[in-house]
Parts: sequence; C-alpha cells; structure tokens
Amino acid sequence: MIAMAGSVVVLVCVVGGFLMAGGNLLLLWHPSEIIVIVGAAFGAFITSNPLKVVKAAFINALALFKKPHYDRNSYVDLLNLVFDLLVRARKEGMLAIEADVENPSASPIFGKYPAVVADQHMMEFITDCLRLMVGGNLDPNELESLLEYELDTHHKEAAEPAHAVQKVADALPGFGIVAAVLGIVNTMSTIEGASSAAIGHKVGAALVGTFLGILIAYGFVGPIAAAMEARAHEEGKAFEVVKMALVASVRGYSPQVAVEFARKLLFSDVRPSFTALEEHLKNKPKA
Repeated sequence: MIAMAGSVVVLVCVVGGFLMAGGNLLLLWHPSEIIVIVGAAFGAFITSNPLKVVKAAFINALALFKKPHYDRNSYVDLLNLVFDLLVRARKEGMLAIEADVENPSASPIFGKYPAVVADQHMMEFITDCLRLMVGGNLDPNELESLLEYELDTHHKEAAEPAHAVQKVADALPGFGIVAAVLGIVNTMSTIEGASSAAIGHKVGAALVGTFLGILIAYGFVGPIAAAMEARAHEEGKAFEVVKMALVASVRGYSPQVAVEFARKLLFSDVRPSFTALEEHLKNKPKA
C-alpha cells in the first residue's frame, strides 16, 4: 500500500502546485499526447522483452499493492520447517526424510507449514537441495557452490521484470519529446492565418507531451521499477536463508546452530530475535 500512497503524493503535489500557480487542469488534458507517449512506450516494452518478462512485470507491479510474501511470521515458519527436517535427518539418518522430500504434500513435516508449501519455487528449492543431501556424500563446499549458482540464476531472473520496467522509465522522456515534436509539426502546419491564441494553444499542447513523458518516467514508472527490484531482493532472502541452514548442517553443525546461522541473514525488520526463535523451537507442538 505504501507504493500507492507514494504515487498519490506525487500526483497531488504536481497537480496541486499547478493549480496554486493559477493553472487549469483542462490545459493538461490532451489524449493524443497520452496515446503517443504511453502507446509508444508500451509497444517498445513488448518489443524488447520476452513474453514471460512482460507477464512477470505486470504481476510484480500489482503485487506492490499487497503485503510482502515473507514477513516475520513467515520466516519463523520457514526456519521451523528447516529445523524439523534437519532434526529428523540427524536423529534417523538422511534416508528418513526421503519420503518427505519425494512427496511433500503427504509429509507430516511439510503439512505443518501450509504457507511455505504454497510457495512452489521455495518448495522446489528445498526439495532439490535435500535430494542432493540424501542422494550422495556432497562436500560442503561443493554444495554451497552449487546452491550459490542456483541462487544467482534465481536472483537474476527475479530482477529481470524490474530492469525491463526501468528501461521503459528511461525511455519515457524521449517519447515525451516525440509527442512534443509532433505537436510542433502540427502547429507549424496551421500557422498561416492562425491567431496568436490558437498558436499558443497548440504550442502549449505540444509542451504537455514533454511534461507527461518526464512526469510518468520519474514520478511513477521509475519508482515502480525500483520498488519491484527491492521487493525481488527481499523475497530472494528466503532462499539464501534455506541455503545457509542446509550448508551449515552438511558442515556438521547441529540443527539449532544451523538455523541460527540462517536467522542471522535476515533483515532486521523481519528477523525474529534469538530468544523468540529458540522458545518457538522448544515449545512448538510435535508432529
């Protein structure tokens, strides 16, 4: 919701300042300019990006008006899930969690955390990592390197929609100039015999194109792209948390210490305290 609030502030301040200076809102209403700028930018966006990025950009932009996928409680559930899996593997051997990994929907461990199970990408990451641990004696450095490669790919893919939208923001002032030039061309074609008032009206309409291109770029599309990138970075932290816990476990640390390593990676606003997480791990009901 903060993204919507920011956009409203931009719009209110720009329009309010214009009205305070004695402006008339009707002077800014030129649908032809909007069609040129927005239409050209949208067409360029589609041309320069694959379909999956186009779809993801719209989905991620709309997601900004919802709360983040992972909050403090979500991370507590994720850390608890990893802890349960590591505890069982440590007590009964890695083969004991093979059935949980192969069929998470029927697993009593995964069943306690439906919010995590609902995240398909996270489930694929967790189960793929555990399959590697169950299936062979991987060196901790090899496992960590492999997971870093996977996370690097994931982070790049998650950031692509934001980068694509940012390129549109960079191009919008140029499309505003295109609209302004077209307006000037239209003005020049009717200058003969036209009154100064009519010429001034057409020149003003042309300048609105430049104004709209800059406003949309720096007031709306650019900030949306930045917010999308920040959201992708925040949600990518969940995968790093899982990686850290599993690698620490392979290095021989106890489940509780491995989870503590993972907790340390979290940003301060979503990181549960050491005491709170420890109490949660000790007092939660058994499966």
